[in-house]
Amino acid sequence: MPAITPNLWFDTRGKEAAEFYVSVFPNSRITHVSHYGEAGPRAAGTVLTVDFELDGKPFTAINGGPEFTFDEAVSFLVDWADQAEVDYYWSRLSEGGGREGPCGWVKDRYGLSWQIVPAALGELLADPDPARAQRAMAAMLGMSKLDVAALRAAADAA
Repeated sequence: MPAITPNLWFDTRGKEAAEFYVSVFPNSRITHVSHYGEAGPRAAGTVLTVDFELDGKPFTAINGGPEFTFDEAVSFLVDWADQAEVDYYWSRLSEGGGREGPCGWVKDRYGLSWQIVPAALGELLADPDPARAQRAMAAMLGMSKLDVAALRAAADAA
């Protein structure tokens, strides 16, 4: 099967966004930058695409123009081991104009949505005790950034 590479459409800030993303995630790098030529539709020499990797996974940013923007219909879900990682990525992805959303969602300064999820959430929601799982779900629905201790406390409350 061929590789699947998410292609992220930006107006003009694709390279800036790629540089930001590789600064946030470990083991990440920009691998190639291409530019518009004389055929346009943008000025020759303007950045067209930026290929980059986030922890070894390929992405492409394209400066395609203002016709399309991101919305919540597409997001990147990132599972983290613990609260410290949730706090770090939540803070980094929301900095510089990002917006916090409900239930672990954050929109970065470029309008791209991320779901910052602790591993404990999946464990709690899959708990064999349905009442415990539902208490965790109810707690999660009331949160913005997910709080592992509060999720566990809600699940354990009887």
